[in-house]
Amino acid sequence: MTRQQLEHILRASSAITSCREILVLGSQAILGSYPDAPNSLLISIEADVSPLDAPDKADLIDACIGELSLFHETFGYYAHGIAPETAVLPENWRERLVPIESSGTAGNLGWCLSPLDLAVSKLIAGRQKDMDYVRTLIVLQMVEKQSIMALGNELTDEQKALLYRRLTVCLSA
Repeated sequence: MTRQQLEHILRASSAITSCREILVLGSQAILGSYPDAPNSLLISIEADVSPLDAPDKADLIDACIGELSLFHETFGYYAHGIAPETAVLPENWRERLVPIESSGTAGNLGWCLSPLDLAVSKLIAGRQKDMDYVRTLIVLQMVEKQSIMALGNELTDEQKALLYRRLTVCLSA
């Protein structure tokens, strides 16, 4: 997915939900900080999004522009409406959100997870594709291991331990 495609999803999500601000939680959030991110990070055709102030409207996004929708069929990419609590995030993640606002968002505002918060979320999720994604972020020097570890202090003790274990596994592969 490209930055332009993400902006299209933000614009459509805002129109569907009547919410100006849309949160981007999944891997496509990298496009907030790195509009020209490498293709290896942009494989997914799905953007995980949530109306910032009305997460209960996420189902509307799925119904209108979600997987197997006419939108998906027409454009080749889609949105997955999710609740923010679906992702495990450090305590102060909202303070690090990265805005996307351009002519492509038609006056609406996308809020993307910072690369560090995205990395933490993916490590906690722990799927192989998430581990590969974080490894790529580190190899490309888009995030640093020490910075990821520092965000462990914003997690519960159990989550912090899991983060450190998964980061070690991620870097040893």
